[in-house]
Amino acid sequence: MPVAAITDYIAVPRDRVENFNGKQLLYVSWDRHLLFGAPFLFCVPPTTNFRELVEGPLTALLQADPDAAALDWESVQWLREGQPWTPDWNASLVSNGLTHKDQLRFISPGLNSLCGEGGQ
Repeated sequence: MPVAAITDYIAVPRDRVENFNGKQLLYVSWDRHLLFGAPFLFCVPPTTNFRELVEGPLTALLQADPDAAALDWESVQWLREGQPWTPDWNASLVSNGLTHKDQLRFISPGLNSLCGEGGQ
């Protein structure tokens, strides 16, 4: 949408990586689980180990979902930029190629309870 301004309008993005004191934003969403209406947003150092992120804060946030206890991380299918992606669980986010404001999605085969019968 065009901006009608009295003076020159200069947009300054405030979510640049330089503004996060050495941390980066990472979005993670659980496909086919409607309890969470938007991706989770993490502000973490790029040196964070992928396993630590998943088994720590991500797992804690997912506990509200009835399927969380049955979630098998070994069978989860990951997507990055809509494409299948396999993380190195023991490497850092940066070593996994994840950069500021990347979004990961994951699918848990067989766990689609909040989508109703046969939710695809």
